[in-house]
Amino acid sequence: MPRFNPLVANLAAPPIPTVFAWGRSYDGSKGPMIDLSQAVPGYPAHPEMLRRLGEYAASTAYTGYGPIEGEDALRQAYGAHVASVYGAALGAENIHVTAGCNQAFICAAMAVAGAGDTVLMTDPYYFNQETTLAMLGVKVRLAPCDPDNGFQPDLAAIEAAMTPDVRALALVSPNNPTGAVYSPELLSTVFDLCQARGVWLILDETYRDFLPEAGVRPHGLFDKAGWQDTLIGLYSFSKAFCIPGHRLGAITASPSVVEQVAKVMDNVQICPPRSPQAAVAEALPLLSTWREENRLEIARRATALKETMEGLNGWSIGAVGAYFSFIRHPFPERTSTEVAERLAKEAGILCLPGSYFGPGQERYLRFAFANAGAPTIGLLRQRLQEFGGPV
Repeated sequence: MPRFNPLVANLAAPPIPTVFAWGRSYDGSKGPMIDLSQAVPGYPAHPEMLRRLGEYAASTAYTGYGPIEGEDALRQAYGAHVASVYGAALGAENIHVTAGCNQAFICAAMAVAGAGDTVLMTDPYYFNQETTLAMLGVKVRLAPCDPDNGFQPDLAAIEAAMTPDVRALALVSPNNPTGAVYSPELLSTVFDLCQARGVWLILDETYRDFLPEAGVRPHGLFDKAGWQDTLIGLYSFSKAFCIPGHRLGAITASPSVVEQVAKVMDNVQICPPRSPQAAVAEALPLLSTWREENRLEIARRATALKETMEGLNGWSIGAVGAYFSFIRHPFPERTSTEVAERLAKEAGILCLPGSYFGPGQERYLRFAFANAGAPTIGLLRQRLQEFGGPV
C-alpha cells in the first residue's frame, strides 16, 4: 500500500469536479443545464485584454523568470489602484503578486501560522482556505455566522474563540459562499479586536469589484494606526478581468509581510505568471469603465435571482451579494449533498452543497448566480417548483 501524507490523504476530493460529475448524468429533459457551481465570469474578457495577453504571451521578454514579488509594472499599477480604492497611503512596496488568490492565501497563512497553531474562520467558510490550513497542519476553529442576520459574522462568537493559540482570523468579504457584504463598521470592530489580541486579520476581498454601490470604499482599515502589524489583504484579478485561467492575485500588506511571503513564494512558484501581469498592468487603468459595466450586470443578475426566488414554495434566500447567494432548501430531512446531487441529475441545476462550506450548513446550497444571465436565472423558478426533492 502506498503511504501518503495523512494531512492530504484525509481530505475529501476537490468539490467542483464532483459536482460536474453529477451534471454529466443529467438527461436534458428540463432544458439546458443551468451552471451555478463554480465562480467564473459569465461573460468574456475584453478584446483589449485578450489582445494584450496574446501579445505578451508571444514575447520572449516574459519567458524567463521574473521578480518573486511580481512585475514592477503591476505592483506599481495595483499599488496606485488600491491607494485610490481605499483612500490610503499604499504603493508598490505593499504589493506581492501571486498566482491567484488561493495562492495568496496559502502564502499569507504560511507567513503567519505554522503547524499546531490555530486560525479562526467563520462557519460557513470558503472550503479551499479550510483545506489549505488542514494540509499545513494548522488547526481551524470556527465561529458561526448568524443565518437570521444574513450570515454576518457574530462578534461575540469571534471574541470567545480568539484564545491565545489563535494566530490569525480569516474573513472573506463579499463572502464566499454566502455573498454577504461586511460593513466598514463591522470590519473596523473586527480589526480592533484582532489588533488588541495580537492576531492577524487575513481579509480576502476577491469580489470587491462587485459591491452593490460604486465608488464606496470597502473599509478604512488601511488608515488605522499600526495596520501593518495586523492586516493582510487578498485579491484576485480573475473575476474583474475574466481571466481565471491565467491565475493572478495579489497581497496588500506591510513591506515586512511582503518580505516573508517572498520566502514562501520562492519555494511554491518562484514567480507569478509574467505575461498576464504585463497585460493587467496596462489594462487596470484602461478598462475601468468596462469593469463598472460588469459590476452593474452582476447587480442585475442578483436582482433577477431575488425576483426568481420570491415566494418559491419553501425555497428562500439566506444571503445574496457580489457573486453568490446562499439558498435555503425546503427538505430538512435531507442533506445538502443529496439535494444538490438530485438537482443536478434531475433538474439540470448545478450548485454546491452547503456542507462543503462548513458543518452547520446542511440546509443551504450555494448558487454562483454571476455565472448566468438574467434570462437563464429566470428559468430556475419553474425547475425548482417542479423539483420534488431527493427520494
